[in-house]
Amino acid sequence: MKKKEIIELLKKIPVPCEQFVVTDNSSIVYHGLKRECDFVSVDSLVDFYIENVKVNVVSSLNSYDKIDGYFFSTIKDCLEKKKIANDINDKAIIKKLELYLSSLDNYQYERRLREQGITLIGGVDEVGRGPLVGPVVAACCILPKDFHLEGLTDSKKLSEAKREYFFEEIKKQAISYGIGIISEKRIDEINIYQATKEAMKEAIYNCSILPEYVLTDAMKLDLDIPVTPIIKGDLKSITISAASVLAKVTRDHMMYELDKKYPMYDFKNNVGYPTKKHLEAIEQYGIIPEHRRSYGPIKDYLEKNNR
Repeated sequence: MKKKEIIELLKKIPVPCEQFVVTDNSSIVYHGLKRECDFVSVDSLVDFYIENVKVNVVSSLNSYDKIDGYFFSTIKDCLEKKKIANDINDKAIIKKLELYLSSLDNYQYERRLREQGITLIGGVDEVGRGPLVGPVVAACCILPKDFHLEGLTDSKKLSEAKREYFFEEIKKQAISYGIGIISEKRIDEINIYQATKEAMKEAIYNCSILPEYVLTDAMKLDLDIPVTPIIKGDLKSITISAASVLAKVTRDHMMYELDKKYPMYDFKNNVGYPTKKHLEAIEQYGIIPEHRRSYGPIKDYLEKNNR
């Protein structure tokens, strides 16, 4: 059977196309990815393609069809089968499936909390744990129930132009938001992990209206309000995504200003991360007060120059 015929048959199955999974004894293919696999050529039939994955498929798939020897099921059903099988080799696959399903519905955590009567949900994220220079910045954002911003996701996956646009839109639509900034000196005193926690707490308490519940991007926080850390939260939760944009743009703007003062370090492009140009500039010009002295390349420079 030709791929066009298969796609036409897929359209007749009463399941949204983006949730189809095609399985046989050796491969898994998701709707969306423009790629070809060894058993069926697809131009618009997948989001990612995993080779050499054996998928256990039951003979009866309710309303789903078997077409030309291939079973068509939902990704959710496939995920449940993987979990039941509990094969150690499937752990990475399960994570990818869970992340993909979460990306299709990044309002799920907020919806569950609203069903419990919680309306002021604060998403919290940070940026700047890896750079050699400048502060770590966190943001907390509380969004209204009817919030919608097409394409909003983890700030690292957005273009600079998109981030700048979303930055202004999020501030306009948010019920409340707060920013937390912890300096490089404080980072050197207490380490980046503790400084990140401080920045997050500062962001929360800088909100004009405090949240009733907090969702964080994997970070555990000791607060007097409930907190749920979510792994890959900036992809799975719309509120955390909004916070990630606020934090990223805020810190980037700070680095652009620092670049005007020290253009030789190229902060406008590397925003403080240890790129080749940044490291070469340290060797040539030395370090500046805003560099984090507890970080490896800066510590090495100080030791080498007996400072």
